[in-house]
Amino acid sequence: MNDSSTNLRGRVRAMLHGIALGDALGAPVEKLSAADIRTRYGRVTSLEARWHKMDLPPAERNHRIRGNGIVTDDTLMTLALMDVYAEEKRHLDAWDMAGGMVRQIAWTPRWIPEMQREAMLLDRLFYPEKWIFQRHQLANCDPRQGGIGNMVNCGAAMYIAPVGVVNACDPRAAYNEAIAFAQGHQESFGLEAAGAFAAAVAAAFVPGTTVTQIVDIVLALSKDGTRDAIRAIADVASRLRGADHAEVVAAFHATIAPFSPMGDDVNHSVAKVGRLSNAYQPSRLGSIEELPLALGFALVNDGAFRKSIEDGINSGRDTDSIGVMAGAILGAMHGETVIDPADRATLDSANRFDLTAAADKFTATVTDILLADRQAHDAAERNRDSLFATSPTASVVNL
Repeated sequence: MNDSSTNLRGRVRAMLHGIALGDALGAPVEKLSAADIRTRYGRVTSLEARWHKMDLPPAERNHRIRGNGIVTDDTLMTLALMDVYAEEKRHLDAWDMAGGMVRQIAWTPRWIPEMQREAMLLDRLFYPEKWIFQRHQLANCDPRQGGIGNMVNCGAAMYIAPVGVVNACDPRAAYNEAIAFAQGHQESFGLEAAGAFAAAVAAAFVPGTTVTQIVDIVLALSKDGTRDAIRAIADVASRLRGADHAEVVAAFHATIAPFSPMGDDVNHSVAKVGRLSNAYQPSRLGSIEELPLALGFALVNDGAFRKSIEDGINSGRDTDSIGVMAGAILGAMHGETVIDPADRATLDSANRFDLTAAADKFTATVTDILLADRQAHDAAERNRDSLFATSPTASVVNL
């Protein structure tokens, strides 16, 4: 397909829209179980859903608001990473986590929709994301060791999609860059998930690809518990196409349980102080839930954009990040035709965004990086040709 909706610009627009849409749809029901969502909402399908905490006193909801299209830190961190690429105009590594990303979250004020005021993004972030500032600026660690000791979660994966874009159609390069960059934030299966998600986004840019092909690529690149969890969910998904949503959710949660011990108990409270748990601990056997579930719902729905996101955010637990990951992958795969104009207007208005302008600015940055990659590749090939030319009798084996 060569129409403008599925070229690079159209796919980047749809990817960013998918991130914001999945985030905003999932935010009002985050941390509820699937059963709680069914009881309270039936099924969330609209950006107008009311946050389940909105009737609590402001202090009990940290003086935040959600619903009506408001996004969370998933989208804001994604936009911050896009800004780092715009500043550096090249591929990134852990030193850019220590530099550009710290500047973005700790020293660059921006509108925080949940707080309804301008602030540093650091003021909104959860502790595992505040860790970036703690480790790099305050502790002045080796950037490659920034993720060591952090709570292992989906925090790096949730905003890593831009790495997939700057490596569009090259999933292995996306995986490697995501690992190199996100090791400044996460470790263990939290880091592995970032690599796998970036690879999925890069694979989604391949013209004519399918969800099954994307999952196969991710399985070929990912390691340890992350690979095993995605494979297990994919196997279940292949048997559940057309099944009732509640049946799919129950099967997915049973399948992911050996890799992720939290279950529906995702809220932190005083009762958990000192409790023994493997949750959030480094492990080669573990996996985050969000990426396998996002891929699973995409497989069950044969890559349908809106249905996959809605199924993901109605499955409970970390609903916004599941929606973000499904939205990013399927937005990049389908292109701009999946963007609903009314949703785009709601997201822009609720968050003081211009998602189309942000996507187009990022596309220009990505284009420059990809063109530089091509020039570097061509130069390397010419140099290799020169090596062969100066050693006409040498075989490839002996070089």
